[in-house]
Amino acid sequence: MAIAPITVTIPTADGLMPAYWCPPPPAAPRPGVLLLMEAFGLTSHIREVARRIAQQGYGVLAPDLYYREPGTHTFGYDQVATAMATMGRLDFGQPVERDLEAAIAFLKAAPGIAPDRLGVTGFCLGGGLSFLAACRFSAAIAAAAPFYGMVLDEWIEAVSDITVPVALFFGGQDPFIGRDRIQQIEARFAALGKAYSLTVYPEADHGFFCHERASYNAAAAADSWERLMQFFRHHL
Repeated sequence: MAIAPITVTIPTADGLMPAYWCPPPPAAPRPGVLLLMEAFGLTSHIREVARRIAQQGYGVLAPDLYYREPGTHTFGYDQVATAMATMGRLDFGQPVERDLEAAIAFLKAAPGIAPDRLGVTGFCLGGGLSFLAACRFSAAIAAAAPFYGMVLDEWIEAVSDITVPVALFFGGQDPFIGRDRIQQIEARFAALGKAYSLTVYPEADHGFFCHERASYNAAAAADSWERLMQFFRHHL
């Protein structure tokens, strides 16, 4: 399938947010996927993932959530301190929620997209924000699939507001997300009777999906990709 990505700009309350947009193929209305970036920005890896998902027949939007920052918005995987500092300057309250809302609105209005069949996924920073999107925007999406996202306490409380199925993926060796935290997240979903699946890869580290990182785990990446595609096919 030929994919022709373009750069688009999405109006937000704080200015124009650039995004990498892979339009859906010219056929019947297709599902849309909001792909949320890593702490390292809208990297070549995230763009590649956008194209891979689009190859499966989806329209895929990957916004640059660092658009408020001056200068460089993407960082090498050896620039951990710089990426973490940039991520730390994000306001995870109303500003980020408005960004997610604007991106979802873009997808819903995009030509060729079925507005009632939107999924959200993301990695690292984007994994956490995929979780947040499920908490805040269940009425506007159909499914969410966070990959190794760090989840704030208030988001765990807000699981009560989730009304869409959620598929979560974690690495068992992730130094940022311990087993206790993973168990806490799962216990919250289970106690509330939410539709969810949670997969932990015992030997995988944070960032296991990205082949450009030293923490890449080929087996976990391949398995989680298949699970993600099955999840989206079923729910979108």
